[in-house]
Amino acid sequence: MASDSLSNLPELTVSELSGAVKRTIEGAFERVRVRAELGRVVTARSGHMYLDLKDERATISGVAWKGLAAGFNFRPEEGLEVIAEGKLSTFPGQSKYQIIIDRLEPAGVGALMALLEERKKKLAAEGLFDEARKKPLPYIPERIGVVTSPTGAVIRDILHRLSDRFPSHVLLWPVLVQGEKAAGQIASAISGFNSIEDPKLRPDLLIVARGGGSIEDLWCFNEEVVARAAANSQIPLISAVGHETDWTLIDFVSDYRAPTPTGAAERAVPVRAELMTDIVNLSGRMSSIRARQFDRAQTLLRAASRALRTPEALLSGFWQRLDSASAHLGPALRNRISAASQRYHRLSGRLQPRALRSLTTDRLKHLDSQQRRAAHALRRASSQKEAELNRLARRLAAQKPQTKAPAEALETQLARLSQAAQRLNERKRDRLVSAFRMLESVNPKGVLARGYALVHTESGLARRAGDLNPGDAIQIEFADGKKAAAVGGKASPRKAAKKPSAPGKQGDLF
Repeated sequence: MASDSLSNLPELTVSELSGAVKRTIEGAFERVRVRAELGRVVTARSGHMYLDLKDERATISGVAWKGLAAGFNFRPEEGLEVIAEGKLSTFPGQSKYQIIIDRLEPAGVGALMALLEERKKKLAAEGLFDEARKKPLPYIPERIGVVTSPTGAVIRDILHRLSDRFPSHVLLWPVLVQGEKAAGQIASAISGFNSIEDPKLRPDLLIVARGGGSIEDLWCFNEEVVARAAANSQIPLISAVGHETDWTLIDFVSDYRAPTPTGAAERAVPVRAELMTDIVNLSGRMSSIRARQFDRAQTLLRAASRALRTPEALLSGFWQRLDSASAHLGPALRNRISAASQRYHRLSGRLQPRALRSLTTDRLKHLDSQQRRAAHALRRASSQKEAELNRLARRLAAQKPQTKAPAEALETQLARLSQAAQRLNERKRDRLVSAFRMLESVNPKGVLARGYALVHTESGLARRAGDLNPGDAIQIEFADGKKAAAVGGKASPRKAAKKPSAPGKQGDLF
C-alpha cells in the first residue's frame, strides 16, 4: 500500500521543485526587515555586493544589486550592526535562500557613531586632521565658491550675509546634501572647483554648507570620499554643516570649521564699513605721524645748519690757492717754453749727418759682430748637441740593440736649431731696418727734398741769421746741388762777440 501511494505523487525535476520552493518563499515572505550583524562582505567586479546577515544562532545570505549598493549612505563593514530591508528569495543554483536587499542602514545612532569613530581614527592616523597642513584663509577673497543645495535656505543666508558685510562674487556648485548620491556629488564639486585653471574663474575660497538635521541626514558629510576631497583641496575650505553641536568628518579636515552657514559667510569676508573706518583712522594717524616726523626733521636740520660753516668760508681757502696758482702759471709757462727752446737748439747742433752716419756705422758693426757671434755660438751648440746625441745614441744602441740610430731625432734637433737661427737673424734684420728708417727720417737730404736749404759760410754751417753779415760769401745747398751767393746790404766788419739775434729774426739774403 505504501508503494502504491508513493507512485501517485507527480514526478518533478530539480528545477521545477526549486521553482516551487522559490514561489512559496517569495509568496509567504513578500517583504522582510531584518536586524543583524554583518559577516562576510564582498563586492564583485560587476558591482554587486554579497554579504552575510547573522546573529548568535543563524546566518542568512544577502545580495544588493549594483545600482542599490552604490547608493548606500555608508560603507558596509564586517561586524557592523545593520537593518536590512528587502524580499526573501532563493538561489536555485546553490539550494539556499537569501534576502534581495534594496535598503540597508546602520542599526541606530550607536552603530553610526561607532562607524564614525572608526573612520576618524583612520583618517587621523593618516595625518588629515593635523593643524600644520591647514591653509590660511584669504583676508578679502575676490571669488567664493559655495557647495550646497541651490534650493535651500543655506545659499540665501550665505548670499544675504555676504551682501551685508562685503559684497563678493559667488560661484555656486549645486549638489544634493542628503541621500545616497550626495557624497559623490559633494566630492566632485570640491574637486571641480580645484580643477579650474583660469585665474579669472578659480575661487579664492570654498564654503561647503548644509543646514541642521539628524545624524542620518548629515551622514553624507561623514563619508571618506568627501573628507578626502576636502583634505586634498588646494583652495582654502570652510565647512559649515549643521548646527554648532553637529560635527562631521569634513569639519576635522577643513581649514576652518564654522558653526553655521551664516558663520561661514562672516568668517569668509570682513565688514566693509569697519574696514573703511579703520582706513580713515589709519590715514589720520599716518598723516599725524608724518607731520611729527617732518617737524622733528626740520628741527634737526635747523640745529645742524647752525653748526655748519657758510659756503664762502668753506671755499675761501680754495679760491685763494686758485688765484695764487693762476698768478704763477704765466711765468712758469714762459720759463718752461724758454728752457725747452734752449734744449732744442742745443740738441739740434748735435744732430749732424756725420754723427748719424757714424752712429749707424757703429750699430751696423755691432750688429754684424753679434750676428757672427750668434752664428758661431749656434754652430758650437749644434756641434755639442750633435756630439751629445751621438753619445746617447751609442749608449742606447748598447742597451737595446734593436733600437735604430737616432738619425731622425738628430735631424729634428738640427731643424729646430736652424729655425731658431733664422728667427734670430730676422729679428736682427728688423732692428737694422728700423735703424735705417730712423737714419733716413733725420737725414738732412730728406729735409732739402721738401724745399728747405742749408747755408754754408767759410766758418761752417750758418744756423742763425746773426751768423751772416752783409757782403759775406756763402753757398746755399739744395737737394740737387749748391749755388754760390752773397749776403746783401752794406758791408761792415764782424764784431768779435756778437750776441745772437732773437729766434725768429731773419737777415737779408742776396
